[in-house]
Amino acid sequence: MNKRQLGVRVFVYGSLLPGLSNHQVVLPYIRETASGTIPGRLVDVGEYPAAVRDQASRNSASVIQGLWLTIDPSGLVLLDELEDFYGIEELNDYERIWVRDIHHRNLEGWVYIWPADRGCPAVSEVFWPDYLKKLTGK
Repeated sequence: MNKRQLGVRVFVYGSLLPGLSNHQVVLPYIRETASGTIPGRLVDVGEYPAAVRDQASRNSASVIQGLWLTIDPSGLVLLDELEDFYGIEELNDYERIWVRDIHHRNLEGWVYIWPADRGCPAVSEVFWPDYLKKLTGK
């Protein structure tokens, strides 16, 4: 069985996490899940975060906690649409890049990021749901 038949691994850190607004979009495509951590930092875009991998995140050794999803390959097309990713060298909202988990080197896959924070405020937590709880007091 080749990798394509096994699925595609994607790191999610915001609205695609279980219990959040877009999880139902990816749910039918999920084959496996694993907790994970990648380099980068989160910024608050409003209803969802963006992962940023820039010089500031490298200088501070910032990390993002989230979930590795192994999904059916057809689910990646749907996620590209949700994240406004149209391809390399296209006008995208998010870029899709390959990353490796910082604690589990065997975990690697795609993540949707911004290369800069676009002036959005930094998230004080490494895990988006923790930040939401802090904001809402729930």
